[in-house]
Amino acid sequence: MTANDLQPLLPAAAAGLALGAIFYGGLLWTVRKVVASSWPALWISASLVLRMSTALTGFYFVSGGDWRRLLASLVGFAAARLAVTWLSRPAAESGHAP
Repeated sequence: MTANDLQPLLPAAAAGLALGAIFYGGLLWTVRKVVASSWPALWISASLVLRMSTALTGFYFVSGGDWRRLLASLVGFAAARLAVTWLSRPAAESGHAP
């Protein structure tokens, strides 16, 4: 596989990264919102439905029926998970403790 073969997959990977940022960023926002909510089950359920429908619809349109674009978008989605997890960790876990 050459660089010319991978070039059309970069927009799909970027779209997967954006979908992952929306999905996992929304999850982080929901978890923070649930703590102070009087109806946590409603927040969790509504968030799950909204995040899943957004992600699945995005994967459907990004892939365009091509398994390589779907795979590239899933790789971007997984990278977003790592990024959101890393960016949202508490300061004590950063490894720079005195």
